[in-house]
Amino acid sequence: MSASAPRPGGAPAEPGRACAEIDLGAVRDNVRTLRGYAPRAELMAVVKSDGYGHGAVRCARAARQAGAGWLGAATPQEAFALRDAGDTGRLMCWLWTPGGPWQEAVERDIDVSASSHWALEEIVAAARATGRTARVHLKVDTGLGRNGCQPADWPRLVAAARAAEAEGALRVTGVWAHFACADEPGHPANAAQLDAFREAVAVAERAGLDPEVRHHANSPATLTLPESHFDLVRTGVSVYGLSPSPEVGTADSLGLRPAMTLSASLALVKQVPGGHGVGYGHAYTTPGETTLGLVPLGYGDGLPRHASGAGPVLVAGKWRTVAGTVAMDQFVVDLGGDEAAAGDRAVLFGPGDGGEPTAEDWARAAGTISYEIVTRISARVPRVYANEQAEA
Repeated sequence: MSASAPRPGGAPAEPGRACAEIDLGAVRDNVRTLRGYAPRAELMAVVKSDGYGHGAVRCARAARQAGAGWLGAATPQEAFALRDAGDTGRLMCWLWTPGGPWQEAVERDIDVSASSHWALEEIVAAARATGRTARVHLKVDTGLGRNGCQPADWPRLVAAARAAEAEGALRVTGVWAHFACADEPGHPANAAQLDAFREAVAVAERAGLDPEVRHHANSPATLTLPESHFDLVRTGVSVYGLSPSPEVGTADSLGLRPAMTLSASLALVKQVPGGHGVGYGHAYTTPGETTLGLVPLGYGDGLPRHASGAGPVLVAGKWRTVAGTVAMDQFVVDLGGDEAAAGDRAVLFGPGDGGEPTAEDWARAAGTISYEIVTRISARVPRVYANEQAEA
């Protein structure tokens, strides 16, 4: 295990084909920074999809160490993995389908979410079976159009939840919703959603519910929309040091530091003549005699094939771009006349302060968002952790 911070320009933390170095010190610093944006609200660190590709368990521990009072997971299995790893704090899980493992969630003190009557009925049944009181967050659709109860059905869901609460089957611990356009500051949908949320909370309170936390803010709203903070903010991509969108600001301007550095050892360096085709379909042809370097990472490792011909890489002290097509396991860079050797380090992205590209640079190259770049890095790439802090 690496005990030092990632070194974008140096040797890999461990020998091997490739690795993703995760700076847990950056995760802790990011959580502290985010708490400063919402000082009167509790903070949830969202660690779904294996901590956006960074490693859920390690990042959850780091977030807790920095003061995250809540953790958030999408699927029940993600939540159970956190409990299996020893986390005993407040933990919410929100993506359920009929017949899900509600009973285990209730037994393991996991706050669950309900957006509909079928979910509420299954939660009540699970609570009765366990003899325990379920902790439930009711979700209202304030305009995102995904999960969440429609406002027209909300009074009926609230009334059913209040009846179940009176019976002792559950406790409504939260009322929540999610933004559609918070990554576009000033978008009119943001104010409209907040108005809808306030009305939904009022309906719940008039029905006799007294939720512990009201929450609507995701990462961009935490950073730019203080009126949305209420009792709890849910921070996801920002925990890992990435800006939610260029419109919100750069990671640096927001006081965030990217936690992941992805690198690989060159597998081959060779001289080729001009006019030499490179990769499938010869999407790239060398303009003259040159040196090619083979980077042993590809879409099987999570790199976007859409970054073919555009993805940036720091090799031999300079930025290069993918020459030709990103294949399943490898891609090529044209080194021109620069010297390099097999085993030299190629840095695909990192914090950027060592001259390397960032995940945002890869997102622009692939026509996507930085969330996808880090989250899709597959388990085939080992994670190496830096600045891990022992439990107190």
